Amino acid sequence: MNKSKLLRRISSLGFSMHEYRLFLDTHPGDPQATELFNTCKKKYEAAKEEYEKQFGPLTLNGYNSDEWLKDPWPWDNADN
Repeated sequence: MNKSKLLRRISSLGFSMHEYRLFLDTHPGDPQATELFNTCKKKYEAAKEEYEKQFGPLTLNGYNSDEWLKDPWPWDNADN
């Protein structure tokens, strides 16, 4: 999957998880909503992991979050 499609998938799954959480706040015992939330969360985590392996971290604590420490630093470029 390309970068743009993965980002859209991650975004839509994140939105869905947020909506399920809001619903579960008012319907905490709903087993179908809980199952849907958990399914969505697994898909979100898988999509995020796939993105981060291909394109780098999405968040500060993401996969390979120390990628920014690798050389060259912006001021090390000879183009300055």
